[in-house]
Order: sequence, then C-alpha cells, then structure tokens
Amino acid sequence: MRVTLSVIKADIGGWVGHSAIHPALEESARASLAVAQQNGQIIDYYVTSCGDDLQLILTHTLGVDNDQIHRLAWDTFATGTQVAKQLKLYGAGQDLLTDAFSGNVKGQGPGVAEMEFEERTSEPILIFMADKTSAGSWNLPLFKMFVDPFNTAGLIISPSLHQGFRFEVHDIREHKKIFFDTPEEMYDLLMFIGTPSRFTVKHVFSRFDGTIAAVSSTERLSLIAGKYVGKDDPVLIVRSQHQFPAVGEVLEPFRYPWIIEGWMRGSHYGPLMPVAQKHATPARFDGPPRVICLGFQLNEGKLVGPRDMFDDPSWDEARREANLLADHLRRHGPFEPHRLPLEEMEYTSLPQVMKKVEGRWEKL
Repeated sequence: MRVTLSVIKADIGGWVGHSAIHPALEESARASLAVAQQNGQIIDYYVTSCGDDLQLILTHTLGVDNDQIHRLAWDTFATGTQVAKQLKLYGAGQDLLTDAFSGNVKGQGPGVAEMEFEERTSEPILIFMADKTSAGSWNLPLFKMFVDPFNTAGLIISPSLHQGFRFEVHDIREHKKIFFDTPEEMYDLLMFIGTPSRFTVKHVFSRFDGTIAAVSSTERLSLIAGKYVGKDDPVLIVRSQHQFPAVGEVLEPFRYPWIIEGWMRGSHYGPLMPVAQKHATPARFDGPPRVICLGFQLNEGKLVGPRDMFDDPSWDEARREANLLADHLRRHGPFEPHRLPLEEMEYTSLPQVMKKVEGRWEKL
C-alpha cells in the first residue's frame, strides 16, 4: 500500500525549564490523535518526546503537506499549549509563532519531516529526534550513512546501493534547492553541507530505483521569527534495508558525538549525545545536546514498535566521549569555539547588546 509517514514536533512548554515534557502534554496529544484515528483520518500514531519537544509520529494515506494532517498537528499542539499554560510550564506555546493555522505548519514554528512511499514487503523505519540543536545537524550523519563506505559497507558490497544516492540540499537563507548525485559529486556536496547553518540536506533518494530514502526537518525558527525563539530541534526519518543502508549502518554515524550548534540559549557548540528516550532530558548547562532514535516496522501503515535503538550499552562509549567533549568546551565559557561565531549570534541576544552600546563606538 502507499503510505505517508509524518513526524511533526513542537516545543509547547518545558518541564522543568527546557529539560523535559510534562506527562500531561503527551496525554493530551494521545487523546487528540486517538479521535483522529477513530475517525479514519490517520492509520496510526505514536506520541513521544525528546527534551522539551513534543513529537507526533503519524501514518496516513493523504500525502505530504496535507492540510488535514497539518491542522490535526496544529490543533493538537494548540490544545497542549492550553494544558501547558494551566501548569505554568516554561515557554508555553513557544513554537506556535502565529495565533491561527494557515493551512500548513511549515513556517509557523513546528518542525516537519514527511515522506510518501509504497510500503515494501518489510519496511524498517528509523526516526531520529534531537534536542538543543539546530536544522543542519543531520548533514554529517546523512553523509556518513549514504556516501561513506567506511561507515556503510553496503555501498561496496550491495548491488542495490552501489549506484549511490541523490541528495536534495536546501539553502535556507536564500530559499533555494539543488541536487547532487553521489558518489561522483561527493566533493561538490561536501562544499555546501559542510556549512550546516546555511545548507541542509532535506531529502535523500536511492539512485537504484528513485525511491525516497530519508527526509529531515529544515525549519530554522530564528529565520522564521526574525529573532531567537528557541532551537530548531530537528527530526529525521530514514528507511532501511534492501535498497537502503542496513539498520546498523544507519545508526553507526552516531557512535561519534559530532559537534553541533545549539546547547545553552542556542548560542554554543556542543557534542550530540546518543541516548535512550528516557534519558533525553538535558540538564547540564541545558545539555549536552541529545539525539534519540526509535525504530518501527510498518505493517499496512501500522507502527509496529517502537524499539529504542540507543538504549543499548554499545553506545556507552559515545556517551562517555560526549561528556568529555562537553567538559572541554565548557572550559571556554563565553569564548569561541564554545560560543557561536558572531554571524550566528545575530539570531540570539547579540542585536540587543549591540544596540545598547552602539553610541559608544569611536573611530580608530
């Protein structure tokens, strides 16, 4: 069958501060989505959280960018916001940047990753969710999964992967996109996605049969709102096995805690720590940044699972290294390379500080 998988997330209130989601928000979301399932609007759903972000995982047959599905997510977040306000949770409704739904949640605050495909005989799906980080944080892992043979053995030994993959890259500042075919355009691809604050991987497609392999959320809250309103905390969907990398090959890039932007007040670089969902509650300096991965098998659109893929001792060393890197970066305090460079700070508190002292600058 042809199915659409939608992952839509939003920060609608933190408990305590920016560290976690209150159980009442998840309960509210499940109640809203249960009604939609009973009405036949969606096939299945799963509600979870990563840090202070409420995550809605939906399956349906309405295609991507469907206004009914996006309204369902918006109304679910809006109802949850009222619960958050009643509980006086921190930043209640933070990611709902407008008062009314406009037909699509893109550009209104929530993050979205969606893909439509023909469900295979066996359809393993991995869904990654991150907190205290920004859109573009998936660039390096996606490159490792789909281009690097030292990570993905199937690129060498599997005929269905040997033809490579096509990357759709977005310039999120100029609102343009471009496609690169790998492996032959690998160097050109790296020139752009090596700057994840501007260029982000939106889609990856198999060149074996043209089907979609991965999709990420690329919404930048600061660029939408024109000021700092919280980190983007992106989500990523990756299909696995057969003409795509195996489950272990998709997970392998997260063995290393890559340095990404985000962390405290969205103004610092920090290591991306792979954790079990129960540990996706950043606390130290509001971090370090976290990533979780839930694995599902699809069965006629039904979500069989999840399996918590990082709830395993094989990731202990990655977590230990992340803590060591966090220690080293924290010693820098307000100095780069821990704090973001000035061009990125333009979307946090820098404009207010510059305005405060603008009359005190003198010519040399």
